[in-house]
Amino acid sequence: MDKMKIIGGKKLNGEVSAGGAKNAALPILFSTLLADGEHVFTNVPDLRDIKSAMLLLDSFGCETHFANNTLKVKVNKIKTIEAHYDLVRKMRASILCLGPLLARHKKAKVSLPGGCAIGSRPINYHLDALTLLKTEHRIESGYVVAETTGLVGDRVIFDMPSVGATENIMMAASLAKGVTIIENAAKEPEIVDLADYLIKMGANIEGAGTSIIKITGVDSLSPAEHSIIPDRIEAGTLLIAGAITGGSVKVNNCDPTHIEALIAKMRESGFNIEAGADFVSVTETSNWKAIDVTTAPHPAFPTDLQAQYMVLMTQAEGSSIVTETIFENRFMHVQELLRMGAELSPKTRVCIVRGKKGGLNGAPVMATDLRASASLVLAGLVAEGETVVNRIYHLDRGYEKLEDKLSNLGASIQRIE
Repeated sequence: MDKMKIIGGKKLNGEVSAGGAKNAALPILFSTLLADGEHVFTNVPDLRDIKSAMLLLDSFGCETHFANNTLKVKVNKIKTIEAHYDLVRKMRASILCLGPLLARHKKAKVSLPGGCAIGSRPINYHLDALTLLKTEHRIESGYVVAETTGLVGDRVIFDMPSVGATENIMMAASLAKGVTIIENAAKEPEIVDLADYLIKMGANIEGAGTSIIKITGVDSLSPAEHSIIPDRIEAGTLLIAGAITGGSVKVNNCDPTHIEALIAKMRESGFNIEAGADFVSVTETSNWKAIDVTTAPHPAFPTDLQAQYMVLMTQAEGSSIVTETIFENRFMHVQELLRMGAELSPKTRVCIVRGKKGGLNGAPVMATDLRASASLVLAGLVAEGETVVNRIYHLDRGYEKLEDKLSNLGASIQRIE
């Protein structure tokens, strides 16, 4: 199992590019099940989760080909409507094949999903909404077994703005009879990107990116071409990497409007941030103050940047409070940061961070999930001595060649195979 070795104390300087967004690419890949023929996607990140999605699509009878960040999916006559446990257990996004399978083939058997152990993420929102669209389902031996005589549009109101459920219902409703209204819909950029591709395929969707999305079902969809949006979480992570080391880093191929909450917090903390149409940069800063943050659904501060921001605050002047409202188990990186000398007082969903510049020491640490992995790498960049991050297969699920990007900026980092 690969590890990452980091020697801290190097200022990062230069330019770096964010890759395509994993969380946008995955639902779009599963949307291909809505239309036979060849779909072509560019700016697709080369990640474990993308390869897992390709294997799942292949199991359905599709033909996938990936080279130079371009992914082609040729959808043929389906061979099976079952998403097997062995293919689904490592990636929670696999549940997103449920809506398209029901829309096109009126039945589906999908293993209950896996993914990072960051807390309870039940799929009841998906299932309850699909029931409103005239689907029947049961849980059988660890699988969701669902069928319909034909999806029919309805009004869907989510208690919470679930990203995955919004995506699943958008895809299913695209081929349903009549109109579907999703209220309290998720507003993330990845929702908008999926809607953009579905519209290219011929879907009739209004309101993506707002709390109310209207989908008017059509009879059929056709393949199209699409460029995946940049990864806002990778862009934010790279920006924090430059900031925490006191360097000057420009992140290209990103949309600063997607990380406005992070930029606002960093500016409030004292960082000099410049944002353009397709870049964001931070210039050398010697001192920054502690600023509280609370995660919440987009456009508020993203839970996927909470761990990275916490590490940044360990180097700030003063104390800050980090509050996590999305996932109950998303402080698992705290125990590893404590091993490195961070002064943290974690509660169930709140952590007090007492900043002290230069207060981290290198140590062997264990990555527990995707974003925790990134936070430990950031900690290693400023820690005194050597840090070894174990179990970085989590990191490879969401960051394409992160060690190469950081190394090109001046970090002393290498992968140990």
